[in-house]
Amino acid sequence: MEIPVYLFTGFLGAGKTSFIQEVLEGEDFNAGERTLLLLCETGKEKYDPAQFARPNVYIETVKKESDLTRERLEEMQAEHMIERAVVEYNGMWMLETLFRAMPQEWIIYQEVMFADAKTFLMYNQNMRQQAFDKMKTAELVVFNRFDRSYDKNEFHKIVRVANRKSQILYEYGPDDVEADNIPDPLPYDMSAPEIDIKEEYYAEWYRDINENPQNYDGKRLKVKGRVAMAGDLPKGKFAFGRHVMTCCVQDIQFAGLACHYEEDEDLKTGDWVEIKAKVKVEPEEVYEGDTGPVLYCYSVAPCAPAEPEVATF
Repeated sequence: MEIPVYLFTGFLGAGKTSFIQEVLEGEDFNAGERTLLLLCETGKEKYDPAQFARPNVYIETVKKESDLTRERLEEMQAEHMIERAVVEYNGMWMLETLFRAMPQEWIIYQEVMFADAKTFLMYNQNMRQQAFDKMKTAELVVFNRFDRSYDKNEFHKIVRVANRKSQILYEYGPDDVEADNIPDPLPYDMSAPEIDIKEEYYAEWYRDINENPQNYDGKRLKVKGRVAMAGDLPKGKFAFGRHVMTCCVQDIQFAGLACHYEEDEDLKTGDWVEIKAKVKVEPEEVYEGDTGPVLYCYSVAPCAPAEPEVATF
């Protein structure tokens, strides 16, 4: 049986506790399911179980990140015979810790990040890795205590670097919420006969072609990157990409795609090339048999390295 998990993230004081308390007080959400309320931090706000709509909520606390293990979660699940879990997650802990610890039947149903707009920019600047970690998988980002004098574009851009699909809400006060409607146009012309991906836009292009591959199916494009000749690739195939930094130096990784090119004899790993290719979305062994964008090159030419060599958003 699947155990739906409702995950609420954000730094201390962001408003997670108040929101969860209100949700559990409502009969529309709390209709009697046996619910584990897992607390991974304790702030000034305290829960009042007497106000919950049903006495079916079992509160457990994990005080140290190292104590968040699969064995511990399985014990909680068995002890309380839960049907779902609500998690208030510690903003200083990486989400990978939770994802690795979740029992196999636990499935994230909803993930919401809360942020205090008054302190968010400071947290993002000083603890960028932790902030990015919470935004990158959130379906919804809520900026509490937002002031109308703030520049929404600044907050919007930070979220969009981490996640192009998450919804964003600005909360000015009780019952005064505004949905983000700032457009996110791509920095290149998708209607051009040959889409020209400038080197400064590689990271954004790579993310978009993987998130929305069908938009590129059949398109022709020009882009600069490096060759990766993996030993197990057959003749006529190579990997093409660049190193990308999404958050900080520690998360730099090679972001590449599968390429077909029959004249690959002179290509060597590390070569900088500018390719012109037609995109086909199809199953590919390089993607472990999954369907993805494959670049069928009709031109591969040596070029100067990108400046800087590591792409960023």
